[in-house]
Amino acid sequence: MQFIPAINDGFWLCKHTWKRSRLNTFWCLLGCSIGDFGTIFTFQMIEHSWSVWMVMTLAIMNGLLTSIALETIILSKQMAIKLAFKTAIGMSFISMIAMEFAMNLTDVLLTGGAVLTWWVIPFMLLAGFATPLPYNYWRLKKYGIACH
Repeated sequence: MQFIPAINDGFWLCKHTWKRSRLNTFWCLLGCSIGDFGTIFTFQMIEHSWSVWMVMTLAIMNGLLTSIALETIILSKQMAIKLAFKTAIGMSFISMIAMEFAMNLTDVLLTGGAVLTWWVIPFMLLAGFATPLPYNYWRLKKYGIACH
């Protein structure tokens, strides 16, 4: 059984699945960004003695929580709230973790710390979007499972 399908078998060429994957990834990115950026911005505005890695860890955790909350709200329009919560956690958690690490690593590499500036935000968003997109496509195409 092949885990990653070959390019020449057509698996990776479905325009409909790519479109759906991009939309799913966008919603995840929106949720993650709210908590992540909010945390980093807050720590920029206050005096603290936290290390960069402590701030980034909290930003990642808050990003995961806000993403789960946003996805639960979106899904609750289609299903019961308890099922929406389970779905939000179960189907996209790997994607969210990859997204968060990519965004925060990009921030640290480009700014040297937990720093939000206007020029770094687009790079963080691009890294956060591009990193989980192939996984989201693969999961959707292979299992027919989408978060939204």
